[in-house]
Amino acid sequence: MIEDREDAIRRLVPLVRRIARRIIRLVPGADLDDLIGDGCVGLIRAVDVFDPTLGPSLEQYARKIALGAMLNGVRRLDPVSERVRRVIRVVERERYALAVEAGALPTYGEMEARYPTLVRARTDAHRGSPLSLDAPLPPESGAVPSGGEDPADTVIANAEQRRIRAAIDALPQRQRAVVVAHYFAGQPLRALSDEMRVSPQRVSQLHVAAIERMRRTLTPA
Repeated sequence: MIEDREDAIRRLVPLVRRIARRIIRLVPGADLDDLIGDGCVGLIRAVDVFDPTLGPSLEQYARKIALGAMLNGVRRLDPVSERVRRVIRVVERERYALAVEAGALPTYGEMEARYPTLVRARTDAHRGSPLSLDAPLPPESGAVPSGGEDPADTVIANAEQRRIRAAIDALPQRQRAVVVAHYFAGQPLRALSDEMRVSPQRVSQLHVAAIERMRRTLTPA
């Protein structure tokens, strides 16, 4: 029985390595050896408790347990708790749903009034997020930008953003809702037809009309 157990573990170790290499592509900050180690712990647990009468094969079961062990290891690397991440995810989904209904994206101040726990969650997430010396500081940090960027470029970029926001605000409500949901919330146009209770063709027409209207607004005469 011991030999069968060891043979099964040895046979499935390459599966753990494949899963770990896939995760490392999605989470570059993770360590491959640590992922394989966590996955092997999950693999051993899977082999020890596997019951062939329940349906799935040992490989299918071990894949699920090893993957779960690796993801738990990745979560331990995150200084921000899963509870905080969950609060932010829920509020973000609600924020973009409101944007589709109202045609304008609510500010974080408005969302914090609806969800008081968001204030603490955003603070904890900001404190737990590491800063990169190679990336610009987040806008909420309150730090004064370094002199590395040309101030003229910054002014031009800010002015262009204001022009685009003004063009979006000037759109009719349904066109604005499509633009906000598609370009800011990342929702596919086809998915908007159910939320807006119109056909996919109508969503496409609203999208084209919005882009044309914005192009006319933003193109110099």
